[in-house]
Amino acid sequence: MSILSMFAKYFAQFSQPVRQYMLVTFNYWNFTVTDGALRMLVVLYFYELGYSTLAIASLFLFYEFFGVVTNLIGGWLGARLGLNRTMNIGLGMQIIALLMLAVPNPMLTIPWVMAAQALSGIAKDLNKMSAKSAIKTLVPDNKQSALYQWVALMTGSKNTLKGAGFFLGGLLLSIMGFQHAVLAMAGVLALVFLGSIMSLKADLGKAKSKPKFAEIFSKSESVNILSAARMFLFGARDVWFVVALPVYLGSVFGWNHSAVGGFMAAWVMAYGFVQGFAPRFTGKAQGKVPDGHAATRWALLLALITAAIATGVQLEWQPELVIIAGLMIFGAVFAINSSLHSYLIVSYAKDDGVSLDVGFYYMANAMGRLVGTVLSGWVFQIAGLSACLWVSFAFLALTTFISLKLPKIQAYQVVS
Repeated sequence: MSILSMFAKYFAQFSQPVRQYMLVTFNYWNFTVTDGALRMLVVLYFYELGYSTLAIASLFLFYEFFGVVTNLIGGWLGARLGLNRTMNIGLGMQIIALLMLAVPNPMLTIPWVMAAQALSGIAKDLNKMSAKSAIKTLVPDNKQSALYQWVALMTGSKNTLKGAGFFLGGLLLSIMGFQHAVLAMAGVLALVFLGSIMSLKADLGKAKSKPKFAEIFSKSESVNILSAARMFLFGARDVWFVVALPVYLGSVFGWNHSAVGGFMAAWVMAYGFVQGFAPRFTGKAQGKVPDGHAATRWALLLALITAAIATGVQLEWQPELVIIAGLMIFGAVFAINSSLHSYLIVSYAKDDGVSLDVGFYYMANAMGRLVGTVLSGWVFQIAGLSACLWVSFAFLALTTFISLKLPKIQAYQVVS
């Protein structure tokens, strides 16, 4: 019996919802590895070519901007066309974006790279919105504990693999060079794309009634409040993480590409690992799933940790120890915040056309990344890493304040 037939037999023993969840997760995993690797490749390669940190940040401007637009419109498309189609469109666009970057160096101008990154940003958020929305359609409403576990597993595994992608990006740049690296990733993703077209259900997440375009803005107060908190939460991460930190590690500490990629990978992988276990830290032991109280407490803790790291960096007290150890602690607490938010949005979202609410929420997420990315290059260039961390603290203080308005009633008990 071949390995392929053995896998098919093993796969067939699961129920239809579980098989669809496994397929969605597999697609999401593969996409995430290429997304993480591409980000690290672009940051390190263009810094090596002599680009300033602000110029590098500008390369991601369209990536993040079109993420905002995509999440807003993508949720509407998912509800009308089905999540399988939006996921497959995202996979196809990422392949095109990678191929656009496989051109000779003279063609890698800022406008060209920004255009490729725009496609990649659209692709990433179509894929993520589709994957997160699909879970809601596969878990019954009375299984909120299972929903939290599935969301935490997908989110945690995604970030672990994104970390692997960071390491892979640094490694491929050292071994293969930029163009060969993106070509190899495009080839792998093409195989995933073909498998996805053949395997995903056509009606996954499709709304019973065709939603109007005007419905892309959420009418739910809970979704709107959570979206605002999410925007500042992710802005707080990316203001130091996207450009400032990798450039700082290379220029101030003198780390090589593999070392920078390895640290960033370890950070995101640890962050993803903690996300997968977030339910253990946020109420499951007491027989409850989290609510607004938990969101507020964890955001406040993260703000205090960030203030401590910023103080240590500003005073230049053991900078390598403060940055490495401090940001690992930040990553663990941020992971719990992120996983908790990811559960709350799927829980708050309405059942019919779930992607509308999820898309709106991830639009706010993308807006936070856009602001954080631009500030990461600009603030670092004019004031250094400690200033980036103080901006991060200010964003987290806003996240905490906004989270105070989230619903505080524990609506669901754990279902064993």
